[in-house]
Amino acid sequence: MNKQDCYSIGYISKTHGLKGEVTAVFTEPIKLDSVESVFIEMKGSLVPYFIQSFSDRGDKAFLKFEDVNTAEQAANLKASALYLSKTVRPSLKRGEFYNDEVVGFTVEDETEGTLGLLKQVIQSGPSRLLEIDYQGKDVLIPVNGPFIKSVNKSKKLIKVSLPEGFLSI
Repeated sequence: MNKQDCYSIGYISKTHGLKGEVTAVFTEPIKLDSVESVFIEMKGSLVPYFIQSFSDRGDKAFLKFEDVNTAEQAANLKASALYLSKTVRPSLKRGEFYNDEVVGFTVEDETEGTLGLLKQVIQSGPSRLLEIDYQGKDVLIPVNGPFIKSVNKSKKLIKVSLPEGFLSI
C-alpha cells in the first residue's frame, strides 16, 4: 500500500502486558469495531497487521494483532505510525476535517483577508495547529477554540477570525 493512498490515524505508544498487546494513541477519530486491519509504518514501508482484538479507551486503545504474541514482538512495533486506507475513512460531521485533506487550502481571515496556503496540520498532543506561510514567516493557528469559523472543502477555503495583533506575534 502506498502512503499517499492512506492517512495517519495515530501511533503505537508502548507495549501492554506480556501477550503481545500494544497501546495505540489516535490522532484522528476512528471506530475500531469497523476496522479489520491497519497499516504500520516500518522502515518507510506500510505493512498490514490484522486486529485480533481491541479494547477502546477514547483517544487510545489496547490492540492485539495476529501473529504478535510476545512482549518482545510488540516492543518492535513501539513508536510506529498507524495508517488506514483513505477508501475506508469514515465521513465526518460538517466543519470537521482530517489533517491531510485540508493541506493546500487557502486560509482567509475575516479582517486581514487571504493569509496564505495551509502547509500542514501539526498534531501537538491533544491540540491541532494549522501552519501557514504568512508573509515569509510560519504562523500557527490553533484548530481548537474560537479561531476557525468555517471549512469549505469544495472551495478549498478555511475562514478564520484571529484576534488583533495575532499575526504580529
